[in-house]
Amino acid sequence: MLQAQQVLQERYQLQTRLGRTAAGRQTWLAKDVKSSEQVILKLLAFSPQMQWEELKLFEREAQVLQSLNHPRIPRYRDYFCLDLQTGAQISWFGLVQQYIPGVSLQEFIESGKRLTQKQAKKIATEILQILVYLHQLSPPVLHRDIKPSNLILTENKQVYLVDFGAVQAQAAVTGVTFTVVGTSGYAPLEQFWGRAVAASDLYALGATLIHLITGIAPADLPQKDSRLQFAEYVNNLDPIFVGWIEKMTEIALEKRYSTATQALEALKSGQVQPKDHARNSVIRKIPKPSGSYIQLNKSREQLKITVPAPGLRKLATSGLLGLFFYLYIGGITVLSVVVGLVAGIIEGPPLLSVFCTASLLAILASLAKLFGERTHVDLNREYLDIERETLGISYGKHGVYFGRILGVLLNQKGQVYQVLIRSENKNYRLGGALGENEGAWLAQEIQDWLQS
Repeated sequence: MLQAQQVLQERYQLQTRLGRTAAGRQTWLAKDVKSSEQVILKLLAFSPQMQWEELKLFEREAQVLQSLNHPRIPRYRDYFCLDLQTGAQISWFGLVQQYIPGVSLQEFIESGKRLTQKQAKKIATEILQILVYLHQLSPPVLHRDIKPSNLILTENKQVYLVDFGAVQAQAAVTGVTFTVVGTSGYAPLEQFWGRAVAASDLYALGATLIHLITGIAPADLPQKDSRLQFAEYVNNLDPIFVGWIEKMTEIALEKRYSTATQALEALKSGQVQPKDHARNSVIRKIPKPSGSYIQLNKSREQLKITVPAPGLRKLATSGLLGLFFYLYIGGITVLSVVVGLVAGIIEGPPLLSVFCTASLLAILASLAKLFGERTHVDLNREYLDIERETLGISYGKHGVYFGRILGVLLNQKGQVYQVLIRSENKNYRLGGALGENEGAWLAQEIQDWLQS
């Protein structure tokens, strides 16, 4: 167990644990005993529960941070691995970077404060200047997680961009395998498809600005025609600035500014439409993964989808616990059959036979749902219908008017994915346990049809 005052690598003395971090991760304010400077120390536990992709992202953050040189990005200091001698009983990977004294803009919001239009423009300008630097590197560096908690405001009112844990060197993207990173509400749809581009960071910045001037998280704002409706929550916003933010947060990639330079020029000039009308790079069409059993038929007026039961893939949502659970269910099933037969043979207590029969039927119904349930989606230009079916029995029918559909989300849960159709009132889940590429393909097909 790591504790305050503990010294790591004979150099870094832990002082205060910072913020809320995911399991297996810790962030500390520490003191470099050699230089007497305060530093930020990020730690990742090497444990059986760790996903290999987490280590890849952690190492990538260290590599990218080491290559960066910008006055508003924390400087890389050190990277190391701690063995078991720390007394923590597990190994740790450590990343040391410059400490930026100040408050995050998330803390600013939580204190009840809001940005004025003048302040928002100043912060937008400073972050865009950082993005111009990042995106013009070779290969371009995409932050992929811009949000209020990753922007630090110092006492002299300068803004720093921190936490490069989701960073990506764009040239590294090949094939169709990807890792979903980013924060819901701030990350655009193409990023959940694993196709982040420079304009994806612009969307996140626009969504962040909306949160800072309204005090309302983007995911909680109403939408109309796939646009966040935020202007009504702020008094005296310049219509030109509203238009600029709306263009930053267009859900369709081709309607957004394509570069940070373009967005910065538009902000400074007050011209929402950029001077050059170059379109964004079109996202490559994701092919249907081989082996997928999803049935999809579409025309201009109708989209029909059948998603099969999650089956054994559902185990991936809970790992070994899920495996033990279903082994337990199987054992109870066999036991119920045996006890029921024996009770019938020896004419045991009637209640015992009834209990065993009821237990068996409940278990069989659960297994039928797990391995036999299908989800039917019928979407036309007027209405969305979603219905579940198991062994020919239909149930759980839901519907919503087409005009109330806001968009499509790809949600990760453990090692599997769910496609969600978002409406004004609720989210509609399609498939309980899709593969990564299968989920991305289905989300793109639905979104393309909605925008056609």
